[in-house]
Amino acid sequence: MIDALLAQLDSLLLLVFGIGALVGAVLMLVLRQPMRVAVALISTMVFLGGIYGLLGVHFIAAFQVLIYVGAVMVFMVYVIMLLEVREETGPRYSSWLVPSLVAGLLLVGTLGLGVWGGLYTTAPGSVGGAGNAAFSLARFSASFLDDYWLHFELTSVLLLTAVVAALAVIRLSRRSRSPDAHG
Repeated sequence: MIDALLAQLDSLLLLVFGIGALVGAVLMLVLRQPMRVAVALISTMVFLGGIYGLLGVHFIAAFQVLIYVGAVMVFMVYVIMLLEVREETGPRYSSWLVPSLVAGLLLVGTLGLGVWGGLYTTAPGSVGGAGNAAFSLARFSASFLDDYWLHFELTSVLLLTAVVAALAVIRLSRRSRSPDAHG
């Protein structure tokens, strides 16, 4: 009885987190103000962390929330604030609203056909048979340090480049607005 209730609760939470992530992703496409887009991205990443937690990969869920939401998004919000982007008066939504809604409906329809058509019948962890462990921290750490360390370091260089570019844009825009630049 309790197991059935927990399974239903897991399914309900997965549905809520999935819908929340989808809504956040759509809002990222259609909103025009950079700070609101950043908040939509933060909410999408938090919902994805919840999905990872429900799937049993708690370490990845913690990485998702701590690293992506806690560090990268705070960094991006800082850059948006540093660039002094002002809220524009004009259309509230992007011109990409209709194409993104059409693409989203096509995606949901394709996934629905796949699920109800029987394409996805096995659970993600059961593909490799009984000998396939769902997740182990030792295997993840070894794979990350052996195979993906370069990608991780390149990401940090890319973020540093974004900061330098943001500072250069700020310096150029301040120069063009200063009275000495026109005189």
